[in-house]
Amino acid sequence: MRTSAANSPAAGTPSVMKAAALDRFGGVEELALRSVRVPAVGENDVLIRVEVAGVASWDAVEREGRYDGVFGVPTTFPYVLGWDGAGTVAAVGRNVTRFELGDRVYAATMPATRGGLYAEYGVVEAEYVAHVPDRLSTEQAGVMAWDASTALSGLDVLGLKAHETLMVFGASGGVGHMAVQLARHRRLRVLAVASGDDGVELAKRLGADAVIDGRKDDVLAAASGFAPDGLDGALVTAGGETAERSLNAVKRSGRIAWPNGVTPTPRTSPAAATSSFDGDRTRSGLERLNEIIATSTFEPHIARTFTLDRIRDAHHTLRDHYVGKLALRIAFSDS
Repeated sequence: MRTSAANSPAAGTPSVMKAAALDRFGGVEELALRSVRVPAVGENDVLIRVEVAGVASWDAVEREGRYDGVFGVPTTFPYVLGWDGAGTVAAVGRNVTRFELGDRVYAATMPATRGGLYAEYGVVEAEYVAHVPDRLSTEQAGVMAWDASTALSGLDVLGLKAHETLMVFGASGGVGHMAVQLARHRRLRVLAVASGDDGVELAKRLGADAVIDGRKDDVLAAASGFAPDGLDGALVTAGGETAERSLNAVKRSGRIAWPNGVTPTPRTSPAAATSSFDGDRTRSGLERLNEIIATSTFEPHIARTFTLDRIRDAHHTLRDHYVGKLALRIAFSDS
C-alpha cells in the first residue's frame, strides 16, 4: 500500500542535509558547502533524494543576483541554486498519487521559490516531476529537464512541418543539442550552427543534416546553400552578432523563436515573424518529452561531471568552452 500521510519520508531521511549554497549573491567564491534543513514537503510536493543536478549558464546569472525579485518572492539565504536534477523519491505529499517512494524521477524547479537542487534533497511540486525514462541514466536525466522542455517548446512555437528546414543556432549547447534531436524526431531538415570542432562533431553525431562552425564559417552562405529559397524557421539558443546576422537567412513566410533569457536578446527586425517563449515544464510537457525519448535515440550529452564539493570548479567551467551540459553529482553522507 502506498504511503498516504503528507511528509512521510523514506526511512533514514535526515532533517539536515548538505547543499552548495549562497549566503549572499556574487562571484564563484560565494558558493560554499553548507548544512541546511531538508525542505518541508507540502501536500502537492515530491521530496527528491538528489543524485545529479544540472549546471547551466542561468545558474551563474542567478548566483550574481540578477534574478533577485524577478519571480515575485523575497530573497532568503542560505540560497540553494539548481534548476534541474534527478534522483529517487524520498517522500510525497498526501495529494500525490503518481509517485512511490524509491521511484527514479527528474524535475524542473525554480530555486527562488522553493530552493534548488544543488543539495542532497530537493522539494518540487509534483506537477513539475516526471519518471526517468528507462533508457536514460539518472545522470542524463539530471541535466535534461529545463533544456529539453525549452527545446520542445521552441519547436512547438515554430510549428514546422516534416521536411521543412530549420536552423538551430547554438546547436552544441545545452538547449541546442537537444533541439537538434527533437527536430530530427519531427523529420525536419536541420542546419546546425555549432561552436568549435567538438561542437560540430556532436551535432553531426546527433543527426543534423548539415553542420557548420558559427565561430569561423559564413552562416548566411551555408544557409543559402542548405535552403536556396530561405529557411522555414530558426531556433536561436545563443545570442550575439553572428546570431543576429543569421536571422536574415529565414524567408519572409518563416518563423524565428528564441527562449526568454537568451543574451544578448536578438534586436534585429528580420522579415520573418519572431517570438520568444518559456519552456513548458508541466506534467503534460514532461510526459510528452518522455514519450519522444521512449521512441527515439534522444540522449543528453554531458561534457563534464563534478562532485558537490567542486561546485566552484563547475561554475568556473561555465565560462569555458564545452559542449552539451555540465553535471553535478551529489555525494551522500552516511548519517
